[in-house]
Amino acid sequence: MMLAPVIPVLVIDDLDHALPIAEALVAGGLSALEVTLRTPCAIDAIKVMKQVPGAVVGAGTVLNPDDLGRALDAGAQFIVSPGLTPKLGEAMARSGAPILPGTANAADIMLALELGFTRLKFFPAVASGGTPALKAIAGPFASVRFCPTGGITQGTAPEWLALPNVLCVGGSWMVPKIEAGQRPDTAQIETRARAAAGLAR
Repeated sequence: MMLAPVIPVLVIDDLDHALPIAEALVAGGLSALEVTLRTPCAIDAIKVMKQVPGAVVGAGTVLNPDDLGRALDAGAQFIVSPGLTPKLGEAMARSGAPILPGTANAADIMLALELGFTRLKFFPAVASGGTPALKAIAGPFASVRFCPTGGITQGTAPEWLALPNVLCVGGSWMVPKIEAGQRPDTAQIETRARAAAGLAR
C-alpha cells in the first residue's frame, strides 16, 4: 500500500498485452499491480507480469479459497478480495501473504479485525457512499487503514488520498479498455501512470 499512491486494477483479456502493460505502468512509477481474476488468462498474466523488474504483482477479485490457492501458486505477491467471508478470511489469514480484504461497512471491518486484518480495501468506494461514508465508517476504527477502490478517477483520487486513514487508492483509469485486435497504447499508459504516481497523500 505504500509503494505508490495508486494500485492499478487490471483486467487482462489478451495475454500478449500483459507484458507491455506492466512495463509501461512500472516505467510510470506504479509498481504494485493488481491483476483481477476476471478473465481466463489472468493467472498466466500474473506469471508474465512478474518478469518485469520492479513489478510487485498481486491477484484481485479473489472470491474463495480456491481462487486464493490458484493465485498464490501462480506467484501472486499480494491478494485483494472484493468482499470478506469467514471461510475466505480464515484461508487468507493462514496464507501468510499480504492481504487486502474487501469491506464496505462496519460489520465487514469488524470481521476483518477479528481475523487479524487492519489494512483493508473499501469497495465499491463511490457506490458505498464515497468519502463521507468512509469517514463515518472509519471513525470507530482508529487502527484501520484503507485502499478505496471502485469508481475512483484521476480527478477524484486526491480527495480520497487526503483522508488520514487512506494509504492508497485502486483504479483502472491508467489502462483504457483495449478493443479486440488492438495493442496497448503504452505511451498513454505510462503517461497516466506517471500522473497517478505523482499524486500526494
